[in-house]
Amino acid sequence: MQRELLSYKTNNFLYTHENKFLSKKADYVDMLIKLLSDELDFHNCRSNYASHNFHSFPAKFPPQLPLKFILALTKPGDLVLDPMMGSGTTVLEAFLSNRKGIGFDIDPLAIKITKVKTTPLDSMKLLEHCKSILRSAKNHIEQNRDDLENELARRWDSSTKKFIDFWFAHDTQLELLALALQISNIRYSNIRTFFETAFSGIIITKSGGVSMALDLAHTRPHKAKVVIASDNKAIFRKDVGKNGNHRLNILTKTLRSPLEEFKKRCGQNIEGLVMSGSERIKPRIIFGNSQNLPLANESVDLIVTSPPYASNAIDYMRAHKFSLIWLGHSLNELSEIREKYIGGESTTKFMYEDMPEKTTRVISDISKIDRKRGMVLHRYYSEMKRTLKEMYKVLKRNKAAIVVVGNSVMRGIDTRTHSCFSEIGRSIGFEVPKIGIRKIDRNKRMLPAAFIPDKNSQIQQRMHEEYVIGFYKSE
Repeated sequence: MQRELLSYKTNNFLYTHENKFLSKKADYVDMLIKLLSDELDFHNCRSNYASHNFHSFPAKFPPQLPLKFILALTKPGDLVLDPMMGSGTTVLEAFLSNRKGIGFDIDPLAIKITKVKTTPLDSMKLLEHCKSILRSAKNHIEQNRDDLENELARRWDSSTKKFIDFWFAHDTQLELLALALQISNIRYSNIRTFFETAFSGIIITKSGGVSMALDLAHTRPHKAKVVIASDNKAIFRKDVGKNGNHRLNILTKTLRSPLEEFKKRCGQNIEGLVMSGSERIKPRIIFGNSQNLPLANESVDLIVTSPPYASNAIDYMRAHKFSLIWLGHSLNELSEIREKYIGGESTTKFMYEDMPEKTTRVISDISKIDRKRGMVLHRYYSEMKRTLKEMYKVLKRNKAAIVVVGNSVMRGIDTRTHSCFSEIGRSIGFEVPKIGIRKIDRNKRMLPAAFIPDKNSQIQQRMHEEYVIGFYKSE
């Protein structure tokens, strides 16, 4: 597929791979300011090229955003880091641009997705595996249904099984289990991970999907009020009251066959496989915490990342567990991982960092209204201070870190995330030459939003505008 990579233009300026004009601090900073002053919306750009559409993921930034900075501020072979990589957009763009990509995350699904998106595989072998998985799963259901029933009964602990029974119809469970068992038998890890990601993609989707949830890709799932099986019979119905009948159409879900959805998803992902190239460098995808990066000091040429929001405003694990439980994880294990996410709500036994003046004032203003919310915000900015310190440590001098953030509202008070991040960054040594603003295309987002912003809604506040902070490490 022809990409926009080699002819990417902004304001009629062609960014070359030579970057000779960035050898001096003034040139680099001027370029950074120019990039952040440019239009950063990318509303008319196609974002589903290559493997970018392998799996739904909430609040992804468009691939053109990291690409813009990668092409302008690095050259082939340079190291590009995303310490909170999510679905791996930055890492994939670094790989496609012949840079060394490295990404960290503590979300096991993020690790799988990014590995698959950046791993060239043989499409013919994948097609053969796909046919074998489907054939064996179907035979298992038809000929050994009792064995599957027994496996459903004993495979999970009681809390995980209760969760599965609430969100998945029984026939759906049988098909999903049959698929999961066949995938787990695949010998080669890269191929197995490809099919695990495709499997996850039929559960966590922007629309449709095989669970009884209406909106898994939005991270705050709601169970359908009416669930229709493949034979057009309702297998679940909840009373919506006298005034709810007019909403039944959008609250009704017709279940799809996991076997059929898996076949379609595999075909789609195989078409989007990235190709190997002589100059492309295999990225490093690491399960790790952005607050403790195992990288050499001053080894990174560019950082492009988008941190989670405060107070679990986007609760990734709330959706990701729907597929991860089928891939060998228990609810308790996933809950423990969730507690370690940046932006979590637990404030016990937590090490808080001292904050600069304006950030302290924002925390204090919220604490006066709600002490717990204030502590949650203090935790968030403490985690991000430690992350920014790590970013500063591993970044080379005369290089930049691009951080995309959105503001949240707590108890009616704007957290002013971009201002606080900037102040915290300056307190640890960064310069902040410019903060760019990008308008968010609500039709491409994976979170609900109204056309008229409601400033009392954390979700809607984030859905209309984001800030792109340019942190610069001076010589």
